[in-house]
Amino acid sequence: MSPTPSPNRVEGALAPRASELGLDIEAVEVSAAGRHRLLRVAVDRDGGVSLDDLGELTRSLSEALDETDVMGERPYTLEVSSPGVDRPLTRPRHWRRNHDRLVKVTTHEGETVTGRIKDSDDEQVTVDVNGRAHVLAFGTVDKARIQVEFNRKEGPA
Repeated sequence: MSPTPSPNRVEGALAPRASELGLDIEAVEVSAAGRHRLLRVAVDRDGGVSLDDLGELTRSLSEALDETDVMGERPYTLEVSSPGVDRPLTRPRHWRRNHDRLVKVTTHEGETVTGRIKDSDDEQVTVDVNGRAHVLAFGTVDKARIQVEFNRKEGPA
């Protein structure tokens, strides 16, 4: 039985194909599923990902995997999706893509902040907490997740 491929190695083989389509690979997961493997690839981009985007990328990634030995000899199933709303915000682009969404942030010091994502750049984010701007440097964030809002009334962004 061949060893499970490194997610970093698999991502390195697939990233150029995703990039050609204007997509960022957000996560790669390789797991055993009986005698097979399951390769899950999550992708995103500014403005979101459509089903057509996912279909086109799946075909392209499948071709890339056929051209390399990165997955080894064992059969595998490829699943390509967009990240779920519950994925942690870990990179500046995640904050940018979720502008005006409600987020719950826990800092390294244990402080919890819940508010709307406003401005963000490569170093920090401004979160509106009940009308007050709260600036958080990304280096101080321990955990951040978007909060699902079922009854949000759209207002000014």
